[in-house]
Amino acid sequence: MALLLIAGVGYAFVSHWMMLYHAAEPWAIVVLLGPLWLTAMGLAGSRFGSRGLALSAMVGVVLFALVIRGDVGDTNRLYMLQHAGINALLCGWFGGTLRAGRLSLIGQFAQRVHPLSPAHVAYTAQVTRVWTLYFALMAVASVIVFETQPFAVWSVLANLLTPLLIGVLFLGEHLLRYRLHPEFERTRLVDAVRAFYSTPASGTARR
Repeated sequence: MALLLIAGVGYAFVSHWMMLYHAAEPWAIVVLLGPLWLTAMGLAGSRFGSRGLALSAMVGVVLFALVIRGDVGDTNRLYMLQHAGINALLCGWFGGTLRAGRLSLIGQFAQRVHPLSPAHVAYTAQVTRVWTLYFALMAVASVIVFETQPFAVWSVLANLLTPLLIGVLFLGEHLLRYRLHPEFERTRLVDAVRAFYSTPASGTARR
């Protein structure tokens, strides 16, 4: 976790530097948009198999070629659309699990660590709502700041404040959880990270 944290902080500062001084350079475009492309390939491969992986790889190559040639317009706007789009997708992912009779997304992660009581189910649904609201606000803020402020200000929001706020929200919830619910079973932060990569739990809420 420490190595991941260091790598994440380093990538955030490098991204901010590249967006300010080398935003249109081909190598910078690859570095800045590459993680999104790799993530899309991973999701497509896990859902649609080798065909999905191959198609997403081909689409990525074509899009990179168009971006590098300058056929997609303002590169800075492309970075903004990536940031706002990712937050909007996360908002939809988290919020889409907040349906009656369904276990919230945070609840699904928590169930991979330990069995959930009705109180756990209700609490994790509230936490999922908080994350949904955060991602919605960040998507809107990304567009507003880009349109009304210098690009350097938007880059601070996207590359520095976004991961910082995620860390504060994640750690703050972890610390606040046991003040609100001291009866909950204690878990470590590393367990929450491992739960994200473990086998998905059932999406049905227990009553």
